[in-house]
Amino acid sequence: MDTRTFKAGSFRKQQEYKSFLPELVDREWMINEPKLAALQSAADRKLGELNAAGRWIAETEYFIRMHIAKEATTSSKIEGTQTTMEEALEQSANIDIERRDDWQEVRNHIDAMNFAIERLKKLPLSNRLLKETHVRLLTGVRGKHKNPGEFRRSQNWLGPSLKHAIYVPPVHSEVEALMSDLEKFLNNTRISVPPLTRIALAHYQFETIHPFLDGNGRLGRLMITLYLVSAGLLSKPTLYLSDFFERNRSEYYDLLTRVREKNELDQWLKFFFVGVIETAERSVLTFEKIVELKQQIETKKLIKLGKRSAIGADLLHLLYKEPILGRHRLEAELELSLSTASRLLQDFEQLGILREMTGFSRNRRYAFSEYIDIFR
Repeated sequence: MDTRTFKAGSFRKQQEYKSFLPELVDREWMINEPKLAALQSAADRKLGELNAAGRWIAETEYFIRMHIAKEATTSSKIEGTQTTMEEALEQSANIDIERRDDWQEVRNHIDAMNFAIERLKKLPLSNRLLKETHVRLLTGVRGKHKNPGEFRRSQNWLGPSLKHAIYVPPVHSEVEALMSDLEKFLNNTRISVPPLTRIALAHYQFETIHPFLDGNGRLGRLMITLYLVSAGLLSKPTLYLSDFFERNRSEYYDLLTRVREKNELDQWLKFFFVGVIETAERSVLTFEKIVELKQQIETKKLIKLGKRSAIGADLLHLLYKEPILGRHRLEAELELSLSTASRLLQDFEQLGILREMTGFSRNRRYAFSEYIDIFR
């Protein structure tokens, strides 16, 4: 079916509101508009460049952790949670009590992504995997009483109230069938649909169904990365669109609405492909900046430590994994004495590699700020 003839669905009259019932999507979809097809090809190429960059850079796993932390911070920000990158990288004990709830939501997002990526080794991108991941998102945070891991059994909506809602998803009795269709679409090898078209349409459909009582936005955005990995477009989870959606939030929501109300699927696809292109370019640039920073520190700063340059290299390696740490953590990780750990942290601060965060004379904590800033 030509994406230009897409029919999104219909609004259904309920008692005091109208809910939207989307059409099923498990069918072949073709882009026949030349400019849009060219844009999709460009997005495919950029994704390939990012995948290649992720393969040749050493210690990619550490850098992916930072990408996931940024994704979790930004995706949660879209939902109203305010946590900084530094806070996302901290342990609970170092977070102010009044900010700990927001911090926990971000940490849940990080844990959910890591869990889902690991589960993809045994499960396809399926409703089962989405439900299991949803549990991780909502455990112990806002929404924990809204049936984590279960499709909703009541009506939900976007807006101040059901009567005055901006958007009302399909009634709960339709959710199971709609999500079954979406699951088939994500995994159907008998139909020919370009991968980026498939996940762009799947993301729209997921957000339109809004299958859970809470956490749909976060899970829907997370699903994009999971699909790219499961479909083999990325060997590692290195692309996240939440930052692009956050910077273009009004257009993002407006285009989803226009698909439902005016069947303008091609405009949504254009936006999505541009997001992939821009985000992939930024991610490749991020990897390049990391390599440049690493080379600069190793060749111009660590050598100033003289005999301690070898242990300095060990600390630098640790900082890629944990860019915020204190003396006790350093002692434990590198098996150093208290005095050696303290001296090494002071050396790194004097070299401009670390920044002391607390201003305290005791229990001081240090941030690898230049590294963290690359991911902002």
